[in-house]
Amino acid sequence: MCKIFNVLRSAYYRWLKNPITKKKQEDNKILSEIKRVHKESRETYGIRRVTAQLNKEGISCGRNKVQRLMRENNIYCRTKRKFKATTNSNHSFSVAPNLLDQNFTAERPGQIWCGDITYVATEEGWLYLAAIEDLYTRKIVGWSMSSSITRHLTISALDQALKRETPDDGVIFHSDRGVQYAAYDYQNRLKEYNMIQSMSRKGNCYDNALMELFFSSLKKDVIFSKKFKTRSQARLEIVDYIEIFYNSKRLHSSLGNKSSREFKNDYYKEIAA
Repeated sequence: MCKIFNVLRSAYYRWLKNPITKKKQEDNKILSEIKRVHKESRETYGIRRVTAQLNKEGISCGRNKVQRLMRENNIYCRTKRKFKATTNSNHSFSVAPNLLDQNFTAERPGQIWCGDITYVATEEGWLYLAAIEDLYTRKIVGWSMSSSITRHLTISALDQALKRETPDDGVIFHSDRGVQYAAYDYQNRLKEYNMIQSMSRKGNCYDNALMELFFSSLKKDVIFSKKFKTRSQARLEIVDYIEIFYNSKRLHSSLGNKSSREFKNDYYKEIAA
């Protein structure tokens, strides 16, 4: 029999002594799905999101089993690291009131947008990223990257967002009080788009927690796991993460474990019904 199936005699007797149980077979099947989901998430999903994605696909599996199998097989998500802020609040421009006051809830897409700036290290030097996120859908509606951190960086992200989206008339735009957002050019652009400006308190990152969470995910999922030789290389990775993964596929617990795209589509289906 061993010759017929091309199996080593020792392996055959080992199987006879320790046959694979039904439980082990089920574990192996679930483990295969866990590895697939983890890989498709770019190794960013931990126990909670892997469990949610499996159940979303109709693969019934409890969190305890996922936790056990992931730990037994050394499957982990990437860990977070701290990074410094890019905000310069030492300026003479006027500062807008904090309209959100850490109330990060919205009733519909395009009602409240949040913006911020972060940086990425490359061998060529820093690459700065300005991004704008819709508070309701968690979608990055606009972004811009540059080798210098100026008001043109933030204005470009805003212009892109308005080309891609149709927000409410009088949409609230919330940011920190950095000079790039307080500058006259930026304030005038917001007025041109009939947007209402809101700003965090000085030195309080919790007042713009939504953007802090996005940048934390970006750095954990992409930036801290790679070394970029050029700004162009970093830019391609970031665009791919935002457009292909974060906006379209990444599950958000705050959205009931749906992606931004799915959550937004469900909203419009509901109001159309």
